[in-house]
Amino acid sequence: MSFDCKDTSSPHTSYLIAGLTFAGLFGVIFLLSMNNVVFGFPGAGGGIAGNKLRGGFLKIVFLEKPRAGTEHINQLVKECFESAHFKISWVKDMQNWLWNHFAMNAAMETEVLKRGSFPALMNHKDSFSNVGLSMREMIPVLKARGAKLDAISLLLTKIPPALLGTLFTKVIFAKGSLPRLFVEYNNSKAGFAVLEVVREAKKVGIPIPRLTTAFENTEHHKAIENPLLP
Repeated sequence: MSFDCKDTSSPHTSYLIAGLTFAGLFGVIFLLSMNNVVFGFPGAGGGIAGNKLRGGFLKIVFLEKPRAGTEHINQLVKECFESAHFKISWVKDMQNWLWNHFAMNAAMETEVLKRGSFPALMNHKDSFSNVGLSMREMIPVLKARGAKLDAISLLLTKIPPALLGTLFTKVIFAKGSLPRLFVEYNNSKAGFAVLEVVREAKKVGIPIPRLTTAFENTEHHKAIENPLLP
């Protein structure tokens, strides 16, 4: 997702790119000048059902710290969101942050493929124990990418899986909380994040049996076995 930021003091268009990718950021914006782009991510979630959007925003936007040449764009984006009463959480290494976040999504989607839906993920006591195990399995893939584990990835991989279920269901995704509603309202088709990680793992020769097994019975599987098919 991208947004044009019109800077009346500059003849050029500036872009805020907000979204998840397991590809390198430079590959995502290869047609644009890096000096005209900043990367960010919203604190939001939900889904569309019956032509109705159900979800919400947290009052926070994750935004990469200025790079040389992007200071004016960062300031413009910061002012835009702050004028709407959002707070900015500055991210030093946006590429690393996105890799870790994408891996967490893949770990959750792996469990969704097993349980059948995002609400089912939230309502099963073993779900987040399994999410932690899937996250551990992806550590070599993340390291092969050049990523360093961030706080969330460390939490998911260092805390004993048996304790993760209680921590996530009772605290992080407590009933009635916005983060829980974001996931429960998510009715998107799971599998894309798993596809990207399985594809990358296969490319570098790293076995990830938990993700591969969950992925084998999905429609995305043919994209791995027959990469030339649409």
